[in-house]
Amino acid sequence: MSKLVREKIRLRIWFNEGDRYGDDLLYEAFLKLFRKEGFAGATVIRGIAGYGARSMRRGTGSAGLSKDLPVIVIAVDTQEKIDQIMPKIDEMMSGGMITMEKTTVLRYAHKHR
Repeated sequence: MSKLVREKIRLRIWFNEGDRYGDDLLYEAFLKLFRKEGFAGATVIRGIAGYGARSMRRGTGSAGLSKDLPVIVIAVDTQEKIDQIMPKIDEMMSGGMITMEKTTVLRYAHKHR
């Protein structure tokens, strides 16, 4: 059984797919940060439509042709690890939304072959 299996925190970060941090797309920069900091894993999800603080709808028309669709980065780890990198996450973002929820990890393992 993995040491990650038990109560943890799920971090979700919403922003637009075209957002950047330095030379990287923001979602790529977040993945690099989470890996560097030893997070168990992270996932990037590209939305097909949405709106945010300005109520500007994103994703009108065909999802394949839409520009700047919503993106959500999800990571799960301890509250301590998340608290440690939260100032860096805040610095990396110019807009968007961040949420955290308690979650229970029931399984965390790589696929056995």
